[in-house]
Amino acid sequence: MKLAKNIGDNLKAARRAKGYTQKEVAGKLLMTQQQYSRFENGVFELNYHQIITLCELLDIAPNDLFDIT
Repeated sequence: MKLAKNIGDNLKAARRAKGYTQKEVAGKLLMTQQQYSRFENGVFELNYHQIITLCELLDIAPNDLFDIT
């Protein structure tokens, strides 16, 4: 669960850096803001497709989400 929370925190930081709201990002993933917020809070884990979509949208690498250098 700690890994999911860390990824969520990194996701939130990347989203804010791009100036997007949770609702805007959720729309790109075809889900509600409430569903998306569970990713940022570490309640739900992202699948491969969601990781790729978010990285493209937020202009980050998967390594940025997972804190891999």
